[in-house]
Amino acid sequence: MLHIPLINRIVIWGLVVAGLALAMPNLFYPRVERHNDAVAAIEAQGATPEREADSGAWPSFLPSGLVNLGLDLRGGAYLLAEVQVEDVFAERMEALWPDVRDALREVRGEVGAIRRIDGAPDVLRVRIENEGAMAVAMQTVRELARPVVSLTGAGRSDIEVAGDGDELVIRLSEAERQATVDRTIQQSLEIIRNRVDESGTREPSIQRQGERRIVIQVPGIGSADELKELIGTTAQLTFHPVLSRTSDADADAGPREIILPSMDEEGVSYVLEERPVVTGEELTDSQPTFDQNGSPAVNFRFNPSGARKFGDYTLENIGSPFAIVLDDEVISAPVIQDHIPGGSGIITGNFTVEESTRLAVLLRAGALPAEMTFLQERTIGPELGADSIEAGQIATIVAFAAVLVFMFLSYGLFGLFANVALIINIGLIFGLLSLIGATLTLPGIAGIVLTVGMAVDANVLVFERIREELKTARGPARAIELGYEKALSAILDANITTFITAAILFTLGSGPVRGFAVTLGLGILTSVFTAIFVTRLLLVMWFERRRPKTIEV
Repeated sequence: MLHIPLINRIVIWGLVVAGLALAMPNLFYPRVERHNDAVAAIEAQGATPEREADSGAWPSFLPSGLVNLGLDLRGGAYLLAEVQVEDVFAERMEALWPDVRDALREVRGEVGAIRRIDGAPDVLRVRIENEGAMAVAMQTVRELARPVVSLTGAGRSDIEVAGDGDELVIRLSEAERQATVDRTIQQSLEIIRNRVDESGTREPSIQRQGERRIVIQVPGIGSADELKELIGTTAQLTFHPVLSRTSDADADAGPREIILPSMDEEGVSYVLEERPVVTGEELTDSQPTFDQNGSPAVNFRFNPSGARKFGDYTLENIGSPFAIVLDDEVISAPVIQDHIPGGSGIITGNFTVEESTRLAVLLRAGALPAEMTFLQERTIGPELGADSIEAGQIATIVAFAAVLVFMFLSYGLFGLFANVALIINIGLIFGLLSLIGATLTLPGIAGIVLTVGMAVDANVLVFERIREELKTARGPARAIELGYEKALSAILDANITTFITAAILFTLGSGPVRGFAVTLGLGILTSVFTAIFVTRLLLVMWFERRRPKTIEV
């Protein structure tokens, strides 16, 4: 018998109302967006009259989730960057040299004098005096090897040691090189994401491409140059003891010394100890502030390890200058006036408010592990995004109208029920997109347009099956019931295979392909729901009210 229990009807209409309620904020996009931005700013930085006014632009008891607009719809910047992992290999060799030197000095009686010689940046070459003790030297250095920290390199050593005449050749093993590449790329991805998130942009797309490349897409940012300035700065902060200062541009640094220029004093350089006391890697927080003179500055705070080293050094060196170095420039070199035990301090300089804010963001996000080379860059203006939205709207409306007319002309009243379900279906798609915080791109709009065409397939199968059942002289109620029962398997088979395709596209694809897969997959779910449950419920409600003796599909 054609009947749907009351509890099932409540659940169906409840899901429909919930989905449409989640989609509703997108009809008032600017207002809701202003409200969301104000709420986030109040939580992060405190309330102001302007923020309070903006937060009241949308009632707080209503849903406020929005479908985020992608780069091609909102405008923004696109960068394709390549990470120079060779720099990391060279740094590893530099860091390994003191350990190799100390280890070989312990067996100096056998190997004789040792001396590092020039070679490729990612190779460490050491000449030993006694070539006959090469086996001893190789074994001594091999004892410095550590296991590779990766799933694919488990059980292997991180360095390879070989002899070449009287030269000891040390390089990273292939497994360690691959693990280092993976770690460097993952660290770069995380730092870039932190920096972009700190800048307050919405839904950036930051993905690895190939072995050493990263694709960065940030909607809403002004230009590619602005994005490069934000993520391309390494922001390597270090604190060095000051040995002296000089105005001699041709001055040479002594052993384990470096000469760095002053950021504020033109023509002045500082001679510093090469090894820093603490580094930016031990920073836990940095915030823009103002110094005692009211000039923009940056507060910083170290982790326990950094705080201990910072405190110990200031205790032992009261009255000595201490250089704060950012990206190989001395920001300032204040004299230590007192012991600083808390692990916090302030960076002062000739900053503007914008520069101090950006510096705080960069320090908080951390230093990039390696330099990046930008291979491609594009800036997409908001006007182009507006044109894309308009074109997508026109395509959706045309497809929508054509399907509505076709269904009504083909199936009459039953087609009208299918059209109502189709309208609900579009609302549910946007409701789900808002719920999961998905990003809508131009290919995503294409997925919605395709969904509009596919959404009626299930209804067509049901209605054609009902026609067949009516020819067997069954009553209208039984014909409708059998139509849904016998069409169900075909509906599920067709949509499951398409959903699997969407899942594969989402898993293996990137960028625009994923945007298409998301809207296609969600559209399949909502289409099946509206066709099997919503359209059927509309038919049952109409049938119970009219009780027709015959029906015509």
